[in-house]
Amino acid sequence: MPEGDTVYRTARQQHDALAGRVLTASDFRVPEFATVDLAGETVREVVSRGKHLLHRVGEWTVHSHLKMEGAWRIFRRGERWTRPAFQARAVLTADDTQSVGFELGVLEVLPTAEEERVVGHLGPDLLGADWDAAEAARRIASDPGVPVFTALLDQRNLAGIGNVYANELCFVRGLLPTRPMSEVDDVSALVSLAQRMLMANRGRWTRTTTGDLRPGRRTWVYGRTGQPCLRCGTPLEGGELGRVPGEERVVSWCPRCQR
Repeated sequence: MPEGDTVYRTARQQHDALAGRVLTASDFRVPEFATVDLAGETVREVVSRGKHLLHRVGEWTVHSHLKMEGAWRIFRRGERWTRPAFQARAVLTADDTQSVGFELGVLEVLPTAEEERVVGHLGPDLLGADWDAAEAARRIASDPGVPVFTALLDQRNLAGIGNVYANELCFVRGLLPTRPMSEVDDVSALVSLAQRMLMANRGRWTRTTTGDLRPGRRTWVYGRTGQPCLRCGTPLEGGELGRVPGEERVVSWCPRCQR
């Protein structure tokens, strides 16, 4: 599932292509919103909220979530799409520009004034202008018995962390993913590191948490189960923790560096 930094870049790309432009056509290929027509409305902005995308068009918001397979892509009108047409769930056209949402896990159109109904449950946005580190720390520590890995993935605590960052944060802070939040010594430092990691990657498509962009060295533990730890050389272990339908909850850790 795309994480907060990927969704942030997608929003920026969509905003740059559409903001300030009048839609000449819209096509929502889901039954509930198939009759919605936003032609003639001006795209005010496109923003991210954690892993959610909000296309604000006139007084309306096109709310989407990419889930596991979704993507928004920009094309010139008449250009061949990079995915099959049957995967398209939304098409927003502004003269010669088309924005196409493919295989969106969530797609709905609602009044902008009602956005809180779909994103109001989210915790502080790690990449948001209103980021509140103290509130994020309070939320993530609010259930002492929850494993740190699970607490990091709970979007009600912090909005934007996915499987990659949850694994990497546990490694860098020296925490076993199963350690309960009650045994995390410095919650504020964990939250601060999470925000710094996402901020460092929000401007590039090739993510790294190690500072090394070479293949195989971009992450400390994520996707590296069985390989040597980049810090101590111990083979990394892995498994699953808290399986959720439609979400990856694969954990990897170093049995020496994480206690």
